[in-house]
Amino acid sequence: MTVFDRLDSSLSLPEDEQMVLASVRSLARERIAPRAAEFDRTGEFPWDNVHDINALGLNMMFVPEAYGGMGLSYICYLACVREISRACAATGIIWATNFHAMKPLIEFGNEEQKSRFLPRIAEGALASLAITEPEAGSDATGMTTAFRPDGDDIIIDGGKTFITNGDVADLYLLFGKWTHIQDPRKAISVLVLEKGTEGLEVLRNEDKMGTRASSTATIRFNECRVPRANLVGNPGDGLTVLLASLNRSRPSVAAHALGIARAAFEDATAYINERRQSGRKIIEFQGIQFLLADVAAELVLTESYLWQVGAMIDAGATDFGIEASILKLRASDVAMRASTEAVQLLGGYGYCKDYRVERLMRDAKITQIWEGTNQVHRQIIGRSFVSR
Repeated sequence: MTVFDRLDSSLSLPEDEQMVLASVRSLARERIAPRAAEFDRTGEFPWDNVHDINALGLNMMFVPEAYGGMGLSYICYLACVREISRACAATGIIWATNFHAMKPLIEFGNEEQKSRFLPRIAEGALASLAITEPEAGSDATGMTTAFRPDGDDIIIDGGKTFITNGDVADLYLLFGKWTHIQDPRKAISVLVLEKGTEGLEVLRNEDKMGTRASSTATIRFNECRVPRANLVGNPGDGLTVLLASLNRSRPSVAAHALGIARAAFEDATAYINERRQSGRKIIEFQGIQFLLADVAAELVLTESYLWQVGAMIDAGATDFGIEASILKLRASDVAMRASTEAVQLLGGYGYCKDYRVERLMRDAKITQIWEGTNQVHRQIIGRSFVSR
């Protein structure tokens, strides 16, 4: 039994959650992983994977029972994100984005909104979190998408870019600025936009380096009219919702990154246990063992912290932003290191698309960029120690 096997077996979940995780592992191994290379090659949206995920009812996991869900633990959700991403990073992003987008509605929406939207998610609808704009990335206060009140409606004008599921989503959690509030921070508001709304237009999908089967869209709003009943909270509540959303999605990004890292480490160790040079297995060289030890140590420690932060959130913690930043930072860095070293260990084969590590290295890079670049997270962590 390896240190990773012991770490996995130490994850304490109730029996029903153990059964869910076992089903996800089986699905990931038997159906999602074999399709991953072809979806990466074509860039085609992996509808087959989405249908299989929905057949298991996985969207029910993070929806409360009152709205058709199962309401399982956050740790169980993180474990499932890691397993799906280990098999196909693009599919991991697609599924996790449903949580990123709809968890704020669960926390901040009113009863009518939750009753109207959450059963659709539990049944398998796709969701999208729409924050980023061409001139407003990590600084969300720079967004210019406008929400203009008009009687019982809200008129939306503007656009968003780099939106995961942006071309396929059934529901969008959309952030913009209330036109009657001048302060750029206090003006940020949030609403639910539904697929098919007149004036909602998909301009393009990005042709990306990695996670190619996960669609990343630029979308435009041209006088989209939505009911004011779709506004989450009050005008100006958006920044609070946004920060709460990011704090919960960052551990999810970490789980995604660790799935990629684990896959890369496993592929590399399998290869160097078989490949021989100078009459010896590559893994028998001391320099290679030192490299493996360093990567394994980072992986084990970061995965352990993933479960620790997950337990904090399940216990009801509300102040975990710094922990979320540390976790996202370290997990994404180890994903990039593990995948890069895997390519190196496979030598010329690692640079070829016939071997998965080439794809994993491309997939890993985005984890250092999205949900706040790692430079931003270092700033967040560092300034938390400034004396007040």
